Amino acid sequence: MTTDGPISVLVVDDQELVRRGFCALISAERGLEIVGEAATGSEAINQTFAKNPDVILMDIRMPEVDGIEATRQITSDERLNETKVIVLTTFDLDEYVYDALRAGASGFLLKDTAPQHLLDGIRVVAAGDALIAPGITRRLISEFASRPNLTGKTSVLEALTARERDVLAEVGQGLNNAEIAERLFISPLTAKTHVSRVMTKLAARDRAQLVVIAYETGLLTPGSPPNR
Repeated sequence: MTTDGPISVLVVDDQELVRRGFCALISAERGLEIVGEAATGSEAINQTFAKNPDVILMDIRMPEVDGIEATRQITSDERLNETKVIVLTTFDLDEYVYDALRAGASGFLLKDTAPQHLLDGIRVVAAGDALIAPGITRRLISEFASRPNLTGKTSVLEALTARERDVLAEVGQGLNNAEIAERLFISPLTAKTHVSRVMTKLAARDRAQLVVIAYETGLLTPGSPPNR
């Protein structure tokens, strides 16, 4: 995210009216700016390399290259490490949302979300947080766990200390740094430091990937009680 200017946003949607509506809303908001539009996944990839936006609003279903593959290509390129992707969907349990999060998306929003929620979501993701509320996280993870291609490998966690595993478990339940600090009886700054270290050790782009890792490694399972 830029520190001395507005948050730059790329809007990707194959429906022109929807795309233009998002652009008009974002352009009118102080601190946000539109740097490009795209109607296909291929265009999104090209625009991302050309404009290097802070945040991409990415539709899932598009011709040529879909939003999932576009997200995967963007988030897997080290030159775009600072670019965050928010996937846009019509239904909150859209089956493709799970694949988009695995592909590296930082969260998702419904296309009919309230305007202020959309604008707040862009800022949240630009700041490095995951745009997944705890309630949604539980439903998403239930779907993750039901899929046969989970690795279930716990070796990934061997690089973490016991405290870092505790922190990862809290992130996996959708908690922010302040909530983690309260739950684990540590300061918010310490919680933030632990989260950063976990992300570094696990090579995670952001908190959304930590949520996926927490469940796919078996550290948490659907229905896991909150840590105390």
